[in-house]
Amino acid sequence: MEDKKIRVAITHGDTNGIGYEVILKAFDNPAMFELCTPIIYGSPKVAAYHRKALSMETQFSIIDKAEDAHDGRLNLLTTFDEEVKVEFGVPSEESDAAARKAVARAKEDLQKGLYDVLVQAPMRSGANPAKEDKSLTMMVCDQMRVGLVTTHLPIKDVPQAITVEKIVDKGRIFHASLKRDFRISNPRLAVLALNPQLGTEEEKVIAPAVAELEKQGVQAFGPFIADDFFGQQMYYNFDGVMAMFDDQGIVPFKTLANEYGVKLKAGINAICTTPDHGPAFDIAGKGVADEQSLRHAIYTAIDMFRHRMDYDAPMANPLPKLYHEKREDGEKARFAVRPIQKKSATEEGDEMEEA
Repeated sequence: MEDKKIRVAITHGDTNGIGYEVILKAFDNPAMFELCTPIIYGSPKVAAYHRKALSMETQFSIIDKAEDAHDGRLNLLTTFDEEVKVEFGVPSEESDAAARKAVARAKEDLQKGLYDVLVQAPMRSGANPAKEDKSLTMMVCDQMRVGLVTTHLPIKDVPQAITVEKIVDKGRIFHASLKRDFRISNPRLAVLALNPQLGTEEEKVIAPAVAELEKQGVQAFGPFIADDFFGQQMYYNFDGVMAMFDDQGIVPFKTLANEYGVKLKAGINAICTTPDHGPAFDIAGKGVADEQSLRHAIYTAIDMFRHRMDYDAPMANPLPKLYHEKREDGEKARFAVRPIQKKSATEEGDEMEEA
């Protein structure tokens, strides 16, 4: 089996924010190159400007395409050539456009299979590189994993957006991701109530959804009143927590995660993570940004890649099928075994050892 490092693509984020600072800080530690081969999608000119302004010494190698990335180096892939004015802490259309160009190029290379996982440095307007109909916004830290049933809705619109079907769909995605991406054999899901006290939505929507999930083989429990659930630290008893809307899950999550939270999309083929914070314009250019959340986003993406390989491997090579071979004499029943087909060189090359 070919010993090949996991290739991690990292988009540079908003060029007036802390993206380059946390990237350069993260890979100032040589141990990171033992875990992966990083490919930064961005601008050498902007990267050099940030490095000089922040008095950093992290070195990078400029490449024109992902295929040229080398192990043991911080590879920087040029995604555009035009000049970009850098104004630390000042959000602008130009800085946001630079972030989007990096994501667009990363999306092209993702579709070509030129890297394994994607990590996005913070940008103002999220851009999912692999849009799919069925997905779940998840947030991950050491203490808790949270899945959001609805996102970016005004509070007044949340009750109408919550349906039995939606909760069941999101719960199934959550359950599948915990098994495949996090290698939890039999996940336990806690489903939060919508209201401070059990009411109409809990009785007619959430409780029936929990019952339906149980029928479909998902260990789902609830609905739990949110303040009791978090106040009594009941989340330690579950592998995942389903929140009905953003603040219900995000506020307690960020309280627990401090600065090390990671956000991802579950239920899509691509592995894409991002730090659970924005471009932090208030501290951009000051050299005080903490790179730990980006590190954890990288660690999470690498772990997900490895877990998927472990989970999918038995599915790719099922046991040979045994079937009863009928004979006219009827006295000697035999089991015939189908021969195992030898893997092609291409298939073998797709399997990678853990770094």
